[in-house]
Amino acid sequence: MRIIVRLDVMLARRKMKSKDLAEAIGISVQNLSLLKTGQVRGIRFETLARICAVLGCQPGDLLEAVPDDDGTKPPQHGA
Repeated sequence: MRIIVRLDVMLARRKMKSKDLAEAIGISVQNLSLLKTGQVRGIRFETLARICAVLGCQPGDLLEAVPDDDGTKPPQHGA
């Protein structure tokens, strides 16, 4: 299972530039770019919450879990 970041889609829907979002949430444009391209290993909940507040969305609007290309299934909870 891998996580796809859909931040670019939400920025386009909100007609907002990365630079403006970066300023609004207090991170560098470079770090926001890394997040948009999925080149980060994690994100602080505080940063995610600020992004959601500025864009008026939910974390699920920005992040999507997709199966790995090798066809493996995600682990089942409670199993």
